[in-house]
Amino acid sequence: MLKIHRSFKVAATGNHHFACNFFRSTQFLLQEDINTINNENPTNSSTQNLEEQLRKVRILLQQRRMESAKGVLGTLIRTSSVSQLYSLFSPSPAKPIFSDLLLSVYLESKLMNEAEELYSLIRKDRKFPSLSAFNVFLESLNSLRQYKKTLEVFSDVMNWGIRVDRFSYGKAIQSAVKVGDLGKALELLNSMRSGRLSPNEFVYNVVMGGLCKEKRVVEARKLFDEMLERRVAPSKVTYNILMDGYCKTGKLEEAFKLREKMKNDNVEPNIVTFNTLLSGLCKSGKMEEANCTVEEMKGYGFVPDGFTFSIFFDGFSRCDDVNSSLALYDEVVKKGIQLNEYTSSVLLNGLCKKGKTDKAAEILTKMMENGLTPTEVLFNTILSGYCKEGNMEKAYSTIDEMEISGVKPSCVTFNTVITKFCELGMMEEAKEWLRKMLEKPVSPNVQTYNILIDGYGHKREFVRCFEILEEMENNGLKPNVITYGSLINSLCKAGRLLEADVVLSDMISRGVKPNAQVYNMLIDGHCTRGTMADAFGCLEKMLESDAETTLVTYNTLLNGLCKKGKIKEAEELVVHIQLKGFIPDVITYNSLISGYSDAGDTEKCFEIYEKMKTSGIKPTITTIHPLIKVCKKGKNGLVLIDKIVQEMSQMDLSPDRVVYNELIHCYALHGEIQNSLAMHIEMVERGIPSDKKTYNSLVMVHLKEGKCQEAKNLVDQMKTNNIVPNNETYNILVEGHCKLKDFSGAYIWYREMVDNGLLPVANICNELLSGLREEGRLQEAQIICSEMSSKGVEECYTNEDLFAVVKE
Repeated sequence: MLKIHRSFKVAATGNHHFACNFFRSTQFLLQEDINTINNENPTNSSTQNLEEQLRKVRILLQQRRMESAKGVLGTLIRTSSVSQLYSLFSPSPAKPIFSDLLLSVYLESKLMNEAEELYSLIRKDRKFPSLSAFNVFLESLNSLRQYKKTLEVFSDVMNWGIRVDRFSYGKAIQSAVKVGDLGKALELLNSMRSGRLSPNEFVYNVVMGGLCKEKRVVEARKLFDEMLERRVAPSKVTYNILMDGYCKTGKLEEAFKLREKMKNDNVEPNIVTFNTLLSGLCKSGKMEEANCTVEEMKGYGFVPDGFTFSIFFDGFSRCDDVNSSLALYDEVVKKGIQLNEYTSSVLLNGLCKKGKTDKAAEILTKMMENGLTPTEVLFNTILSGYCKEGNMEKAYSTIDEMEISGVKPSCVTFNTVITKFCELGMMEEAKEWLRKMLEKPVSPNVQTYNILIDGYGHKREFVRCFEILEEMENNGLKPNVITYGSLINSLCKAGRLLEADVVLSDMISRGVKPNAQVYNMLIDGHCTRGTMADAFGCLEKMLESDAETTLVTYNTLLNGLCKKGKIKEAEELVVHIQLKGFIPDVITYNSLISGYSDAGDTEKCFEIYEKMKTSGIKPTITTIHPLIKVCKKGKNGLVLIDKIVQEMSQMDLSPDRVVYNELIHCYALHGEIQNSLAMHIEMVERGIPSDKKTYNSLVMVHLKEGKCQEAKNLVDQMKTNNIVPNNETYNILVEGHCKLKDFSGAYIWYREMVDNGLLPVANICNELLSGLREEGRLQEAQIICSEMSSKGVEECYTNEDLFAVVKE
């Protein structure tokens, strides 16, 4: 804490003039008064009445014996109220000095409530402390994180036109940044400039730090350049702040350019400088460059610290390089370096994420043997790893080890286990662990109940969900937006939209404001059901509640319109989206392309596809699906398909099974047998397994080539792979053999089809009947007619004359 009495020589508010005049005009004290004060210890004057003590304080101030006066006040503040001390010190030229001194005593004693009360009394008298006292007051408020109060006090002074200095502004700006009000911080910075107070390095650093935290690095750089223009020398702190901003926004090149400037300006780096650059490199997976930076760091005499190691452990984890993480750990152990809790947790968490929980548990045991104090965080990291792996036995033993080590399981511990059982749908086990939690005793928190509601919601046990909601409130816990959002989401997915709307109303009535995600769930639920009027009704509620709509909101509505075939309304919605200030993204374009694909409008599909690319949006594999699908219906289908395949290669888009299936089927329909087979070979080489649609297309390809045995082999392969042939499979087989005039083969497949409880489509059945009749195989034809009649589907077949002939 600053010593306020040291600054009394210069008081910027004008109070120092009173003090000086007072000291010059005061009559000489009587000798007995001086002797009394000199011989009396102020700290032992508690028996004196308050007025006498304050008279002595006044005399000490007249003698400029500030430390003695502070000693007396230090005793008085323990027995007297703020208002007593302030009001009983009679108005005099010494009153401002007394007020400043009393304020400093409160601040040095960390009695902030009393200091604030005194400040209010001073202001009530329409007075102000000296600037030095005011600054100490601001600094105290700021250091105690009373940032809003700091801003209120500073604003009060500014409103009265009192001139403050850089220090005052610095504390106010720092407080504005701390509360996240960058607008206010920038406003105060502009006020400094307009008041001809040049911002100093501290002020620039504070504002730049706030801007970088919000990833507004461009604005931070402008302030850095302004510093240079105003000849305010940036320090290593300044460089570190801006480099950190560049690294966190992925602008590594700019960060290293700044590092070069730092060298050129002869600003010495510190370990923070290197750790900042290392963090940026490791997050980008540039581990080789990170190693080079470590060597440079060592060249400056800096030894990697715990944070350095945690950066590398995190980097290796991001690169899925578990071996390098373990090698680095071994190196650390050999050098005898003790890792702290944070660094250890980063290492263990990285191993657990990659399924190496056993190894992480082994390392934790070794760390504990080497003196690391085990914590709840470290044990919970191992527990979470085992739960993710589904190894619940080892999860239980981790909790046992935790308790043996003297670490009490927390709510987070139990929530981790309960979450896993809820994910597995094992609600009885989740309920059992809730019971164990209460036995410990550990009180469930809001998150515990949210996990359970989500778990029962996925199981569609909504009665239990509402019981938990009631239980939660009975235990004094207020449901939050996640509680209601989880329940609404489950109801929507179950198609119980009326109940979801009721929960929304209940949520609002209880003062919990729905966010965009909650409204989006309801809108998506209605869109999935196809009730677009209700979906737009939700949008109206969302707008009325001042919940901020997002692009997700409008994309959901757009997709719903497209699926309903309301393409015109979808196009109008896109215009509305743009008027709202949103920029259509890949999902917006994909929905439109899919809508036009379902409508069979090839031209419009490709028009939107081209517009998408010119807008700078890279197509995804989901973009390709409807494009290939629509090509099957067009005259120039093969040309367009070839174009799509070529562009996919140029865009580094790897086909998925849906694309391969569409391509194989498309080529087969257009008679491009070799291309169809080539696509299947490529599909297999990429490790993508064939499904029913793949096999059906390949069966059609082989039958078009007259290769009946190969077609049969494929069907056998399907069955071997536990893929059951469906209606489409048998229709392809029967029709394919009919076209080859192999009606015997067609009849064999027909028989298997019927035996499996399936029926051929009318035109294929008619084709088979015609073929059998032409070959004189009326017995088989009559069997087919009898079977169709017995199944009550005779009227489905259009060739009535043929049926009549066969029956006769």
